[in-house]
Amino acid sequence: MTEDGMSRIARQDTTASPSAVWNVLSDGWRYAGWVVGASRIRQVDATWPDVGSRIHHSVGLWPVLLDDHTEVLARTAEHELVLTARAWPFGRAEIRLTVTPSETGSHITMSEHVTGGVGRVLPRLVQTELVRPRNQECLRRLVLIAERGTHREAVE
Repeated sequence: MTEDGMSRIARQDTTASPSAVWNVLSDGWRYAGWVVGASRIRQVDATWPDVGSRIHHSVGLWPVLLDDHTEVLARTAEHELVLTARAWPFGRAEIRLTVTPSETGSHITMSEHVTGGVGRVLPRLVQTELVRPRNQECLRRLVLIAERGTHREAVE
């Protein structure tokens, strides 16, 4: 459990620098590329990832898609991004992504807890275990995109 009460549920190391990881996080149009469940991006606020800015996305599979949004609650450039993600009527979650430098690139952690909707009645431990595989896959995708960008920069 972290000091803010969130469970640290996914970790991933990468050879990509914190700057390369942050470049992916700060490009709202890439959100559906690394977030499991986000099927398309409809709009990204021009100020993304400033506090209060939003990504308007759809979740689900065609033809059953729910239109909703994810909003930035807090950020520290190249280090931390705190989001509130919505997928009503199912719920709302607060997600914290932290990027720290490592000897070989970066270490990324992702924590999440349900803040609204039907999932909120579940105990925190159950919530954690239910979303752990999804969030580990999110980080795996984020790393692949960041490393691909790093590789392209090295080649050019």
